Parts: sequence; C-alpha cells; structure tokens
Amino acid sequence: MKQAIVARADVGMGEGKLAAQVAHASLMAYEEADARTRRAWKGSGQKKVVLKATSESELFELAEKADAERVPHAIVRDAGHTQLEPGTVTALAVGPDDDDVVDRVTGDLSLF
Repeated sequence: MKQAIVARADVGMGEGKLAAQVAHASLMAYEEADARTRRAWKGSGQKKVVLKATSESELFELAEKADAERVPHAIVRDAGHTQLEPGTVTALAVGPDDDDVVDRVTGDLSLF
C-alpha cells in the first residue's frame, strides 16, 4: 500500500511551504479512506511518494482519474497567509490504496 502526493512545481513554493502542503494533502486523503484501508496502510509503514505536477489543471485531471478508480484523494487549497494567494491549489494526495491502484492514477509522474 502507498500514498502518492502530487505537488505543483509551477507556483514557487519554498521548501517549508511545500512540506506543509504535502502534509495537509496526506492527512486529508487519509481521512477519506475507509477504516480497513487506514489500518492496513498504517500497519504497513505508511509508504508515501511525492511527485511533481506542472499546473493546477493537471491536479484536477489526476483527481478525476482517482474518482474513476475510486481511490481516496484530496486537493489542497492554500489559505493564503504566507507565500501564495488564498485558494491557490497546491497539492493532491492519492491513496492510501494498493500500489497498483495508486499507480494507475499517478504512475506517469516524475519524483519531486
């Protein structure tokens, strides 16, 4: 099992901002998973991979794929308190779910 977090590389987030957005996405998608999936993922080490997107539209396309695959997922919109404008879409988490299911959504992306 794993979770893929896809972060935008085109909005100029600093390293700390990127880390916070990835953490928000991970937790939000985890909360969308059913109890069995949450237990299985936690018990298997909570494997994560952080991947790169180049646009907001790419994140929404991936979210549509996740919907079609019935994979837990979540999109993060920044509150706008620091580096970004309020509502800026920054990241998408896909999973946790089986590796092959997550890969059907995010398998063509590059590591961040």
